[in-house]
Amino acid sequence: MTIIWATRGRRWGFRFLETGGHTDPLPAYDAAFAAVGDERRACRRTGDVVALRFPDPLGRRDAAGRVIPHDFVVTGDLAARVHTVDDGLALVWPQVEARYAEAWDAEL
Repeated sequence: MTIIWATRGRRWGFRFLETGGHTDPLPAYDAAFAAVGDERRACRRTGDVVALRFPDPLGRRDAAGRVIPHDFVVTGDLAARVHTVDDGLALVWPQVEARYAEAWDAEL
C-alpha cells in the first residue's frame, strides 16, 4: 500500500496504522500535513504527495465523544488519482475500511 495512515480508535489515541514503508512515518507525515493545519476535511498536494484528511465516514467517535479523523499521506500511482476529499473517500477508504472496522474497538 502506498499510504501512511494515522487515526484514533474508540479507546486508543492517535497512532499510525500504515507506515507507507517508513520505519518512522512521522517526518513524512509532518511534511505532508505542514500546510493543512486543523482543517477537518483536506486534500493538499505537494509535488507527488497528497495529504488527505476526512472524518470517519460512519461518524464514529472516540470514548471522549470526539469525531475520529483519518489522516493519510498518499504517494505513488494512487496519489495521481486523488485530487479531492471525495476522491480519497472513493479510492483510499475502501482499502482500509475493513482493517479499521477490526481495529476500531480493539485494545491496540
